[in-house]
Amino acid sequence: MISRIWHGWTTPNNADKYEVLLKEEIFIGIHKRNISGFKDIQLFRREINGEAEFVTIMVFDSLDAVREFAGDDYEIAVVPEKARAVLSHFDAKSQHYEIRLVGI
Repeated sequence: MISRIWHGWTTPNNADKYEVLLKEEIFIGIHKRNISGFKDIQLFRREINGEAEFVTIMVFDSLDAVREFAGDDYEIAVVPEKARAVLSHFDAKSQHYEIRLVGI
């Protein structure tokens, strides 16, 4: 399995708006795509250095499933225009890791 990790930052004033956008529109849209091999998405948030940092971790069966989500250049970040409008900056590329252990 593959974990796709991405970071985005926004101002504290836009943090709640961005979180709602993720939960109520973007994540739902991802699920509705019915991507073969897409397993899960997690959202993390913290306040740091005067910004709100968001981390998403998506889990896929394989890199082929990641490519179905992101395209052939699968490392490129997938950031819809509505999200770009409230983010102050974000990772241009996502990191991908092979999951070696889940739980103990």
